Amino acid sequence: MKIGFIGTGVMGASIVKHLMNAGHELIVYNRTKSKTDKLVSLGATWADTPKEVAEMSSLVFSMVGYPQDVEEIYYGESGVFATDVTGKILIDMTTSTPTLAQRIAQTAKERGAYSLDAPVSGGDLGAKNGTLTIMVGGEEDVYQQIQPIFELFAKTINLQGTAGKGQHTKMANQIMIAGTMTGMTELLVYAKAADLDLEKVIATVGGGSAANWSLTNYSPRILKEDFTPGFFVKHFIKDLKIALDEAEKMNLTLPATTLAKELYEQLAAQGYENNGTQSLIKLWWDESV
Repeated sequence: MKIGFIGTGVMGASIVKHLMNAGHELIVYNRTKSKTDKLVSLGATWADTPKEVAEMSSLVFSMVGYPQDVEEIYYGESGVFATDVTGKILIDMTTSTPTLAQRIAQTAKERGAYSLDAPVSGGDLGAKNGTLTIMVGGEEDVYQQIQPIFELFAKTINLQGTAGKGQHTKMANQIMIAGTMTGMTELLVYAKAADLDLEKVIATVGGGSAANWSLTNYSPRILKEDFTPGFFVKHFIKDLKIALDEAEKMNLTLPATTLAKELYEQLAAQGYENNGTQSLIKLWWDESV
């Protein structure tokens, strides 16, 4: 199958490799062309615009940074909807707004195409290992058709409902992550202040009821002083803002999520917006562990 992929960043590039390894022909586009060089060297085809990706592909994935980027690649002058998309399947994997997902689905329907919103969880490791979780919104028959493709790079895949429901589920996921990241960070701050062996604490707590993905995957990175982005601070702030905006629309107040967003905004203000989310520890520690 000819598959287009728009956005070959930290996770996108790994997903493209899984699709290529399964024998699919990939057409790739990224705003920074150099980020596709490795993929092109492996056999992917470069396209100059999202429009060209859509023209050359029957299935188009997108995975970019912000809702405004999604809007540009779909509705811009050289976007996906600038060409005939009749019969094509369009899948946005960006963590974006439910409203925009619904708009894309409606436009796709009007143009004779099909659409799914399919944000993911699992970060760079999940993408690399092919174990991502995908939260899908859209029509059942389209989901069933694409599920074998999703299985090439994901472990947990569920249809959550109609267009936009995948994005709502991702917001619920990010609300949970906000809690585990702040909890993991404060655990380490407390344990260090109490002069405990941090590796032993992580191993012990990780074997009990406080075990969670953030503790398992991010605390070892912190101890190694590895703050490279499995997931960017700036993107997590974007996600938490979307979650809080959606909560407000439903007349919900989420104080813990609000505090997590404020903490990450403090971190970004200190110059760490392009670091990984585990950099939250730098609000307390800015020296070697």
